[in-house]
Amino acid sequence: MEMEKILIVDDEVDIRDILQFNLENAGYEVDAASSAEEALEMLGPSHSLILLDVMMEGMSGFQMAEVLRNERNVRIPIIFLTAKNAERDVLDGFSIGGDDYIGKPFSINEVIARIKAVLRRSASVPEPVRDEIVAGRVRIDTVKKMVYIDGSPVMFSKKEFEIIHLLASREGQILSRENIIEEIWKDAPYVLDRTVDVHIARIRGKLGDCKNYLTNRSGYGYCFQTSI
Repeated sequence: MEMEKILIVDDEVDIRDILQFNLENAGYEVDAASSAEEALEMLGPSHSLILLDVMMEGMSGFQMAEVLRNERNVRIPIIFLTAKNAERDVLDGFSIGGDDYIGKPFSINEVIARIKAVLRRSASVPEPVRDEIVAGRVRIDTVKKMVYIDGSPVMFSKKEFEIIHLLASREGQILSRENIIEEIWKDAPYVLDRTVDVHIARIRGKLGDCKNYLTNRSGYGYCFQTSI
């Protein structure tokens, strides 16, 4: 199982170092940024959660959260870390789209427990069902189970359709072979990683000029990304 990756955003170096050290010891992969601006550059589809300080020089944590939720439509879980823990501040954090709020000073055990709880909640939220997915020049009709490229239908087998639908519905997110097997071959007793690779190769062949939408991130898995 792949380690979940946490992005810490805090302009206090001591807090960043303490959090990073303890979260890595707890089994997480960790990136750290000293500002919201730096974090926005670093944030990628492999990150599972953001620990976000509110009071920082330049862009505040609340402002960064607004950029993610309103401008970039990024739904990654956010836990705010701040000395501002008045009721009004907590409500502001939740209204922006925060998932939890931890006041400073905090205990490392509390932070780890909150992270685990938020990640469990986010994993249990079902994906919304959409009648169609439009990603670049590709349109996926989830009702008719058809894929169209520049408006022209392209025939995919059942498993091929399920895989491209899965990846396109989570555009920008990297899914490992294990993730894909768990989603697509739920009831199969044993499926090889190579089976996924073969299906991906067939899908890329049928995508034609759009084959670069479907990329292999070495060591991580596959990603459907139109902004390349």
